[in-house]
Amino acid sequence: MNAIVEALAFFLGFLGWLMVGIALPNRYWRVSSVDGNVITTSTIYENLWMSCATDSTGVHNCRDFPSLLALDGFIQAARALMIVAIVFGTFGLVATLVGIKCSKIGGENYVLKGRVAAIGGAFFLLQGLSTMIAVSWYAANITQQFFDQYYPGTKYEIGEGLYIGWSSAVLAICGGSCLLCSCKVQSPNEKTPYPYQPSSRGHVLSTAGTSVVPSHYGRNAYV
Repeated sequence: MNAIVEALAFFLGFLGWLMVGIALPNRYWRVSSVDGNVITTSTIYENLWMSCATDSTGVHNCRDFPSLLALDGFIQAARALMIVAIVFGTFGLVATLVGIKCSKIGGENYVLKGRVAAIGGAFFLLQGLSTMIAVSWYAANITQQFFDQYYPGTKYEIGEGLYIGWSSAVLAICGGSCLLCSCKVQSPNEKTPYPYQPSSRGHVLSTAGTSVVPSHYGRNAYV
């Protein structure tokens, strides 16, 4: 295992997990478009939880979505995927912190620590994939409604919350990939967690007792 690669992967995974927590409550997942509007008196922006509007004087008014079941399917799916991404990221952080080589948690069994670090990398990959699916699905509905000439409702554009989500997904996927690549098959020397110790004391004594004393004297010396 490469300690530098593992530390970098842990930092990328932590940064991706932190950005998921920033993107989820961000209010600007989609912003009303001014394309084709001659006079715009207010700007509407929404996320997964609420819809807000601001007028020309700068007054903000926000309201939570009244019913979960009344929401569109892609919003419900995005909510679930983002929450699952946070859970996966939390498991990934804990597993990586235990499994990285520079951490003293979990002892000095580097074979077991490498497997735990690989599990953490898999959790980071799941976090990145969940975030990527949620954000991309939400953005696909925005673009579909925007380019639909017969769509009667308000048309929106992609907000900053989606860009934060995409960045988070890329960081988490990179961190998970680095962890999985660093936990490769090790050589036999690297698999020994502790220094070599003799198997038994009797073996050492027996080797000392069988030593041959060189004879420099003839037979007449013992008479």
